[in-house]
Amino acid sequence: MKNKLVVLTLLCFVSLGFSQKTNKSKDLLDEVNEKITNYKNMYITFKYSLDNKAENIHQATRGNITVMGDLYNVSYLGGTKVFDGEKIYTILPEDEEINISNEESDEEESLIKPSKFFSFYKTGFTYSWGTLINMKGKKIQNIILTPTDGESEINSIVLAINMKDKEIYRMIENGKNGTLTTLTINKFKKNLPDISKSLFKVDLAKYKGDGYTINEAQ
Repeated sequence: MKNKLVVLTLLCFVSLGFSQKTNKSKDLLDEVNEKITNYKNMYITFKYSLDNKAENIHQATRGNITVMGDLYNVSYLGGTKVFDGEKIYTILPEDEEINISNEESDEEESLIKPSKFFSFYKTGFTYSWGTLINMKGKKIQNIILTPTDGESEINSIVLAINMKDKEIYRMIENGKNGTLTTLTINKFKKNLPDISKSLFKVDLAKYKGDGYTINEAQ
C-alpha cells in the first residue's frame, strides 16, 4: 500500500511539472503573438532552407515579408504573393503568370503561410519547454510543438524565441519524411512610417500589358 502511495505521489508531481511547463510554453507564445499583433506594420527579411539528406536535397533562399494588419506582401523563391484583403495574388515572373485565389492552399509550406506566420501554434499542437541557448549574445528559448493529429506529416516544430525582444528568431519544421525546413529571421522592423497600402495591390492591367497570363480560381 505504501509503495502504491509513493508511485501515485510521484505520478502527481510528474503530471504537475509537465502541466506547468506546458502552460509556461503557451504563455510565452501568447505573449509573443500579442506583442506582434499590436504592431501597425512589420517588415521582415528571412533565410529559408529545405534539407533532406536521404534524398540529397538542399535548397536555400532569402526572402522578405511586409505585413500591415491582414494585408501582406511576401517574396521568396523568385515569386511574390500579395493579399489585398480579399484575394491572394501569386506572381511568378519566371512563368509570366499570376494565379489568383480566395484562400491559401493547404498544400503550401506551412512555415511560409503569411496568415499563420505568428499564430499557427494556437490549434493542433501540444507544447513543451525546450533548451535555452546563447546565440551571438542573445538568449534564445526553444519551444517544441508536437501535432495532435497522428496523421500529420510533421513530427515537430521548434520555435526559437528571442527572450529579450519576445520575438520569433527561428522556426524549424521536422517532417516525417526526413525533410527539415528552417526559417531564420534576419531583420525585424516594425511600426515603419513609410509603408504604403499600394504595396498590397496588384495592377493586373500592367501585368497583362507585359504579357502575363492571369489565372483566377472559380
